[in-house]
Amino acid sequence: MEDMRATYSMGKELGRGQFGVTHLCTHRSTGEKLACKTITKRKLARKEDVRREVQIMHHLSGQRNVVFLRGAYEDKHNVHLVMELCAGGELFNRIIAKGQYTERGAASLLRTIVQIVHTCHAMGVMYRDIKPENFLLLSKAEDAPLKANDFGLSVFFKEGEVLRDIAGSAYYIAPEVLKRRYCPEADIWSVGVMLYIFLAGVPPFWAENENGIFTAILRGQLDLSSEPWPHISPGEKDLVRKILHINPKERLTAFQVLNHPWIKEDGEAPDTPLDNVVLNRLKQFRAMNQRSPGSRRCSRTSTKITAGPLRLKSSKTGWQSMEPSYQTADADGNGLIDYDEFVTATVHMNKLDREEHLYTAFQYFDKDNSGYITREELEQALKEQGLYDAEKIKEVISDADSDNDGRIDYSEFAAMMRKGTAGAEPMNNKKRRDVVLE
Repeated sequence: MEDMRATYSMGKELGRGQFGVTHLCTHRSTGEKLACKTITKRKLARKEDVRREVQIMHHLSGQRNVVFLRGAYEDKHNVHLVMELCAGGELFNRIIAKGQYTERGAASLLRTIVQIVHTCHAMGVMYRDIKPENFLLLSKAEDAPLKANDFGLSVFFKEGEVLRDIAGSAYYIAPEVLKRRYCPEADIWSVGVMLYIFLAGVPPFWAENENGIFTAILRGQLDLSSEPWPHISPGEKDLVRKILHINPKERLTAFQVLNHPWIKEDGEAPDTPLDNVVLNRLKQFRAMNQRSPGSRRCSRTSTKITAGPLRLKSSKTGWQSMEPSYQTADADGNGLIDYDEFVTATVHMNKLDREEHLYTAFQYFDKDNSGYITREELEQALKEQGLYDAEKIKEVISDADSDNDGRIDYSEFAAMMRKGTAGAEPMNNKKRRDVVLE
């Protein structure tokens, strides 16, 4: 076993995932800056998975839009993958930082991503974990190349081979993967989900837990009518429909996607800026996605806000660990969280630290989907339930509004809710209407 630290010195942490941590590292002789992904062996179900990842990265070596693997090292506790440093960060963050976004910009990004997928498939590799977090910019330059990263779930395949193991990140998994019978077309579905997110700011199939997400994916009911879709070009909507076709045999291939009129370099995609609501949604989704079940590789915890009261019960999907948070909000102790208790918990800042609850609570108060909660929206929500309290609203806005712009964005709302106030007094109990919490 070659000692990685004899060749490289370790620097600051760059990122952290389910299976390991990535650090900046420097070649001791040349001074070259690289990235080192350290994978903890005890977290691995099989060592073969890391070996396969290394083999695939070597196999794809030389492709302009794939992160280059410099070397792999192993010690007693860890496996270290030393690779090209992508100093420009994640694609998602670049989109948000630019502050302005067009369909043509989305088409350009998608064209590069589909070219990467097309190359992988042509070389006998199925990616199986296509999502925005796995695409990085080589540098901070405006024209920096996009690089595909993290091939931990990727596999080699032969033409006609059918795969049966479920792999991927929940929002992006194709329906045929959930049915345990899939081919490379599943990667195209994931690309379609990314495209939908780029243009709408939210995933096409949404729920607060993985089982809910999977159910929505299998139903395949695609919403192209609510905001912002009425303002999106017909060509883009046509492409989304053809990529997110529930039947993989009817779905476009990577080659066909690249030849669609909307995605071509001089194609139909308009250059007019998208509504700021899309960028605000992207910011919210990005913040939530760092903790939510939809971004993780098939983990199974969380719950859903839909319709009817929330019942506290035990099950193998992780309800036991969630009960303390619910008991805080369940003021009358009847095992249900009704609408007034939910609003009361929110206004009094009782700690609701599950990201999926936070996001749905934020959406409830953000009546116009602007990405901000205003004083007027907070007043409206509480007046509807007979819980209006001018002083409490003033206090909430003052406490949460860290940038003093007179409104609350998602990050401010989440920070407020996670902080919590243990000593909050309950509000008046008015006539109840059971909430959307399931």
